[in-house]
Amino acid sequence: MPSTTKIKVLECIRQGQIGGGESHLLSLVENMDRDRFEPVVLSFTPGPMVDRLKEMGVETHVIYTERPFDIFKWKKVKNFISDKKFDLVHAHGTRANSNVLWASKKLNVPVIYTIHGWSFHPDQKMVVQKLRIAGEKYLTSKSNLNISVSKSNQQSGKQFIKNFQSIVVNNGIDLQKFNPDKPYKNIREGLGISTDERLVLFLARFTNHKQPLTLINAFSKALSDYPDMHLLMVGDGDQKNEATQLIQLLALEKKITLLPFRQDVPDVLASADIYVLPSLWEGLPIGLLEAMSMQKAIIASNVDGTSEIIENNVNGILVQTDELIENTAKAIVTLCKNNVLRQNCQLKAKETVAERFNASIMTRQIEQIYLDVLKTK
Repeated sequence: MPSTTKIKVLECIRQGQIGGGESHLLSLVENMDRDRFEPVVLSFTPGPMVDRLKEMGVETHVIYTERPFDIFKWKKVKNFISDKKFDLVHAHGTRANSNVLWASKKLNVPVIYTIHGWSFHPDQKMVVQKLRIAGEKYLTSKSNLNISVSKSNQQSGKQFIKNFQSIVVNNGIDLQKFNPDKPYKNIREGLGISTDERLVLFLARFTNHKQPLTLINAFSKALSDYPDMHLLMVGDGDQKNEATQLIQLLALEKKITLLPFRQDVPDVLASADIYVLPSLWEGLPIGLLEAMSMQKAIIASNVDGTSEIIENNVNGILVQTDELIENTAKAIVTLCKNNVLRQNCQLKAKETVAERFNASIMTRQIEQIYLDVLKTK
């Protein structure tokens, strides 16, 4: 056990942009018991999350790299960990762990690795997938303890990595921050979206695995059955330009609004009726949980971590990934037309998060893991 009064924990994250792992880290740091723990954050890129942490008074540093296993940064990371005298390192995600593990091991500082989503995926080329699996095998075997954010996340690890072991700790949501009963800004008014329209929301990265282009095509199809809708898409990523071009091609500029990532996520969620996440895979999607906490009706693809959260036609609608455009379009129309189903899903969504995905409970579980790992150091 460390000799200091407070346990000094380095929380490491790959980037300063807002994403699932970054939101998880923010919730963890916000809810951590500061009488027992002193969190310091290391991000490998700057961004709004870094700015938010500094506003919160959390000591935050950036050592810039966008590459996993960037050996040219390892010595700098080692000097940083040594100078700050951390008792424990908690790496969030593959890239973060790949760039702190060597330094931590050299300094005999225990490492906890939270797997927010594996770096290997079914749609990758075989050689890429094998390299990613080898990288994850190395990281998980060398870390002192692994945390999976869902049971399916854990099962995927066991399927592809021999002798993989982890503890499941579900992502948690700050129920005070994401509280539908609080007053919020009128996002619709600022964007010129009528209160008479059903507002469908996509709030995620514009990357292939989140399927933003699929959603645009599905929304276009759904409009023919229910024209009184508007799609708001909030986020950034490598498919953003392609999304803009598709919207122009389909002549949907008046029906779809694109925005970059924003800090006022609860305000954006409060404005929406339906939240859609048509991903090809997920660990345990925090954005989905935030929308549920804000009492939104959910449409999501029936994949790994998501299927642990959503019960079809109870707290949302699950759509199959085969014929994803057609299935998503039908689900959008169903929730727009069926007021009873939509309202029931909204209420059940909020109940699900309150009962199973509470940030305070998540943080207490992780704090206990910190103590257990330090006892066995």
